[in-house]
Amino acid sequence: MELRMAELRAAFDYWTVKHPAIQTFKFEDHSIIGSWNFAVSAVVLYLLGVFLLKFLLSYREKPLRLGFIPVVHNLVLAVGSLLMFVGCLNTAVSEARSSSWLWGKRHGAEWVLCFPKDTRAAGPVFLWSYVYYLSKFYELLDTVILLLKKRQLSFLHVFHHATVVFMCFFWLLDTQSLQIIALLTNTAVHVIMYTYYFLCSVNCPPPWKKVVTNVQIVQFVFSFICGVATLWLHFSGPGCAGMYAFCFNLVFNASLLFLFLNFHSKQYGSGKVSKGSTAGRTRRSLQARKQK
Repeated sequence: MELRMAELRAAFDYWTVKHPAIQTFKFEDHSIIGSWNFAVSAVVLYLLGVFLLKFLLSYREKPLRLGFIPVVHNLVLAVGSLLMFVGCLNTAVSEARSSSWLWGKRHGAEWVLCFPKDTRAAGPVFLWSYVYYLSKFYELLDTVILLLKKRQLSFLHVFHHATVVFMCFFWLLDTQSLQIIALLTNTAVHVIMYTYYFLCSVNCPPPWKKVVTNVQIVQFVFSFICGVATLWLHFSGPGCAGMYAFCFNLVFNASLLFLFLNFHSKQYGSGKVSKGSTAGRTRRSLQARKQK
């Protein structure tokens, strides 16, 4: 039994950290996908597509029947987010033990918050960041599905999907410090979020819709706490890599926190109840009786 577990562990390490393709990965900013042109073009086409599709669908009263497309889409993102979380976590544990990340007399785990200034976007850590970056383009289908279903698009939704592409691009381009924490928290939250969406798409909506918003707010607050630690390490030591990208993402996270708090206040403010909750059903029942 112990031998079997050791074999499974070795196989897991191989496919998440030690595979030659993972070990030799290097982000190439002069490649097509790794270029500024690709990131900017993708976001511009996304925004133009949103307005064009919304305009075309304005002539249609009923939503399109998408069948199992939303089910498969949400399942792919839920499972994919889980795989990225597990892969990045195992990589972080493995790399934290590696002497290649030790700098000065600092503890080896500090690289999670602060990459050395000469860090290059290569190896297992940045492979998982690159995979996450690519997943952001697939996530743009969220918007297409919502539009085809005639759902209302919020500014928060479009802003988040468009800007997060640049966030992940800057992780790689500028070898931003703190991206491991960001990657782990984002993928963990996405597992919860897309699992919820998947269950809703198969007509089994769980009673924890509010949790999806709450965990995202907690995520942003936690990122600010970690950001303070990164700043302390940057100014108290030889400095951290990718601080320009760090500042961009700090502003981006602050804007998202504000928008999510505003959404939370409107959606779950005092006196508001979920339609599917017991309180919501009771309220509708009382209103129906009054109308009679």
